[in-house]
Amino acid sequence: MQYHPDQVAIEQVFVNINPKSTLLLGQARGAAICAAVLNNLVVAEYTALQVKQAVVGTGHAKKDQVQAMVLRLLNLVSSPSADAADALACAICHAHGGLGLGRISTAGYRMKRGRLV
Repeated sequence: MQYHPDQVAIEQVFVNINPKSTLLLGQARGAAICAAVLNNLVVAEYTALQVKQAVVGTGHAKKDQVQAMVLRLLNLVSSPSADAADALACAICHAHGGLGLGRISTAGYRMKRGRLV
């Protein structure tokens, strides 16, 4: 394994118009969280609003705005796909403020089995 992370940042599920998509997303998140916890990794969860606020400066940013800021912040040579930009934005949010590392407060949260809840 090339990378050895010690923390995982993941976006919280939101209820989508399509319940089947929401269910599938929840299952994928559950699998990712289980894999992280089984490997003794700390898992931090952020809302889409928190991620957009940290990366773009407004919690109501559009996907193309998130993509543009991820491109700039990470000095990428080409724009990432919307899904890749969302994942990178979540990591940027965590790096800026997760677990008390920056300005985004995690006060009021607690740890449960390696997860920030």
